[in-house]
Amino acid sequence: MNFKKELAEVIAQAAGIAPEECAAYIEVPPQKEMGDFAFPCFKLAKVLHKAPPVIAKELKETLPLPAFVSDCCVQGGYLNFFIDPSRRAEAVLREIDSMGEAYGSSDAGCGKTVCMDYSSINIAKRCHIGHLTTTVLGNSLAKIYRFLGYKVVSINHLGDWGTQFGKLLCAFHHWGDKAAIEEKGVNALIELYVRFEKEADDAMQEEARVWFKKIEDDDPEALELFSWFKDITLKDVARIYDMLDVHFDSYAGESFYKDKCGAVIEELREKKLLEFSEGAYVVKLDAFDMPPCILLKSDGASIYATRDMAAAFYRKKTYDFDKCLYIVAYQQNLHFKQVFKVIELMGYPWAKDLVHVPFGMVSFEGETLSTRKGHVVYLDEVLDRACEKALDIINEKNPELPDKQKVARQVGIGAVIFYDLFSSRIKDVDFWWDRALNFEGETGPYVQYAHTRCCSVIAKAPVCEVEKADFSVLEDEASKELIAKLEAFPSIVAEAAEKYEPSVITRYSAALAQCYNKFYFENRILSETEPVLQARLLVTKCTRDVLKTALGLLGIAAPQKM
Repeated sequence: MNFKKELAEVIAQAAGIAPEECAAYIEVPPQKEMGDFAFPCFKLAKVLHKAPPVIAKELKETLPLPAFVSDCCVQGGYLNFFIDPSRRAEAVLREIDSMGEAYGSSDAGCGKTVCMDYSSINIAKRCHIGHLTTTVLGNSLAKIYRFLGYKVVSINHLGDWGTQFGKLLCAFHHWGDKAAIEEKGVNALIELYVRFEKEADDAMQEEARVWFKKIEDDDPEALELFSWFKDITLKDVARIYDMLDVHFDSYAGESFYKDKCGAVIEELREKKLLEFSEGAYVVKLDAFDMPPCILLKSDGASIYATRDMAAAFYRKKTYDFDKCLYIVAYQQNLHFKQVFKVIELMGYPWAKDLVHVPFGMVSFEGETLSTRKGHVVYLDEVLDRACEKALDIINEKNPELPDKQKVARQVGIGAVIFYDLFSSRIKDVDFWWDRALNFEGETGPYVQYAHTRCCSVIAKAPVCEVEKADFSVLEDEASKELIAKLEAFPSIVAEAAEKYEPSVITRYSAALAQCYNKFYFENRILSETEPVLQARLLVTKCTRDVLKTALGLLGIAAPQKM
């Protein structure tokens, strides 16, 4: 039962407004003593030409209160409602019990497609911790949208275009060893590129330009090597994606769109949007307080913006998306504003469906990442070390735990993901080992441990039988807080999708774990009589399911034992 929706319908009828509008007004009071829900009457003051307290009093006297409302009172300009705790407990717990891990899902996105562009690794380079947020943020949003019924197309827009690849091919022809590269993988490619930057003379620089031109002209030898370098990079990153449980539907990168840029440029010319200015072809955006969007160099070569526009047109034609999200750091804010605005100026109304989802930067234990300064922390090393540290903690706290390696992997990787997704995405993240792997407070291991506690109780208990539960025993404060938290989960998921903010779920899961721990310590479960045991066991079972679902939407495993 959706108590808020039911209340909204009753109030809406009495107040003469739409139920949807009324539901948007209803709030949860800041203090539990003030009730479970509050309707602010200030919104009606202008329409009814009465003071809010007067409106609240009149509504109280005329409203036909639903059976689940135990009390209703006026507090200033608010009409506050108290929900009967046993009725609320029964309604919430029965719904979760019937839906299991599908609780919180919906068909809101049925028939709609969302494209998500995230991770976007660079060919011939290793993933560092700076790739963490785009990867786990995008992965979580993909899971959230699928949970809400959307068809999600996950796209890894590879950074696989540019003169650096001409340099790499040139370096390979001078110093490369195929067997060594097969053995050392992407590290060997990095070494070749670094050597080129150090040793290449003018003749080699010219040779590198020739090699890149061969790539542009689809020269068979150049393309074969280029494809091989891609395969080596994707093989290297596959282990990271496997650890993070990340999967993509498309790896179409910048090179895929090189032959699709011409049509975009031609259309811009036809629509008289393209101008030659200061040595480049641009679309001027002065009227929108933005610098010109550069689309072609003077030699006719495309740039990043051109390829992003070609990608947008391709995705719209191929997937007919209702929304296309770009999960890219906030440094690219201007770039995406320009690209989206140019597509809008071309006369395409779906430009409004292109959304940049920015996020903050990642630093490591107080230091900014810098390739030039040599302060680079590779992502696979971070994940491996997290698993090792988790195993050390398990060996110390529970050395006899079965399948320790698997659990350590779930806990270590879960800790990294949770830490990264805990704060609002726009905030910068400073990664610290001791904070991420803490088993106390608002951390991944803390939430996972609450899940294992639920699993432990259920394993020791008889079969959960809802019909035998006495819901009237769930009127203590710890039970009421936990049930209210469980009831909120569907709205939490919807909010996370609306705001592109998995942190809403991350913080919710930590709060839910805290509520359950309080409930667990204040209420006996297994030693109680059958009706009491069944009620509290049902609370535990529902909490387990919601915790597992919440962690799953973040891309985090929920071990049964720790």
